[in-house]
Amino acid sequence: MTSVQLAEASNAAVYASMITLTLAMVAFAVSFASGRRRVTVPSTPAGQQPGRRAANIGMSLTWLSFLLLLVGVVLRGVWAGRVPWGNMYEFSITAALGVLGVYLGMSIRRDLRWLGLFVVIPTLLWLGLAITVLYTEAAQLVPALKSYWLVIHVAAAIICFGAFTFAAATAGLALVRGRAERRADSTEVMGWLSRVPDHERLERLTNTVIAFAFPLWTFAVVAGAIWAENAWGRYWGWDPKETWAFITWVIFAAYLHARSTAGWRGSRASWIVLAGWVSFLINYFGVNIFVNSLHSYSGM
Repeated sequence: MTSVQLAEASNAAVYASMITLTLAMVAFAVSFASGRRRVTVPSTPAGQQPGRRAANIGMSLTWLSFLLLLVGVVLRGVWAGRVPWGNMYEFSITAALGVLGVYLGMSIRRDLRWLGLFVVIPTLLWLGLAITVLYTEAAQLVPALKSYWLVIHVAAAIICFGAFTFAAATAGLALVRGRAERRADSTEVMGWLSRVPDHERLERLTNTVIAFAFPLWTFAVVAGAIWAENAWGRYWGWDPKETWAFITWVIFAAYLHARSTAGWRGSRASWIVLAGWVSFLINYFGVNIFVNSLHSYSGM
C-alpha cells in the first residue's frame, strides 16, 4: 500500500470505529431504558432482565469498535513509520483505544454491561475531538522524541488514561447511586440506577482499578524524568506538564490514603478520584494545547 492508501485506510478504520461505537451507545441506552420499566415488566419471555439483549449487542459492538480502532492505530503507525503517538491526534486515538481496552479487559472476568454506556460516551468524545480538532498529517519526530523512552513512557500513560477514565466512571456512578440509596433508605433503588451495582461494590471496583493504575502512573512519571535527563540534561524542571503529572500523582496517592482511612471512605474518596481524573485531563489537553512548554512539540 502507498502512504496515501495507508492514511486513508487508517482514517476509514477510525471512522468505522466511531460508527460502531455510536451504535453501541444506542444499544446500551436502550438497555438502560428497559431497566427503567423493570418495576412494571418483571421478566422477559426468556426469564432475563429487561434490556439484557440490548446490552449484549452493545458489548459485541464495543468489541468490534475496539478491533477497528486497533487497526486504525496500527495503520497510522505503519504510515508514519514509527509508534503512532507522536502528536496529539495519535495520542488521542490511542488513548481511546486504551479506554476501550481497559473496559473490555475488565469485562472478561466481570459482568460490566451496565458500565458500557459510561465508557462508550467519553470514548466517542475523545475520537470526535481527535478527528475534528486535533487531526494532523503524520510527520517525523523531533529529536527529543526519537528515543525508546517514547514507547515506554507514553505506553504507560495510555494505559493509565484508560484506567483513570474507567475509575472516574465508576466513582461518578458510586456518588449518584449512593445518594439514591440514602434517599430510599435502602440499597434497592428504582429506575435506571437499578441496573447499576450498589455504591459499595462500585467503590471497591474503583479502588481495584486505582490500585492497579497508581503504580503504573508512578512508573510513567519516573520514566518521563529519566527521558527528560536524556533529552534535556535534567531529570525535573517543573515544566507545566511535569508539574501537572506530579499533581495527578499526589491526588491519586491521596485517594489511596483516603481509602485506608475510615473517615475518608465513601463519597469523599470518590470525589478525590474525579479530581484526579480532571487533573489528568488538564495535563493532557490544557498543557499540550494552551501552555507553552518543553512538551509543546507533542501538541497539534
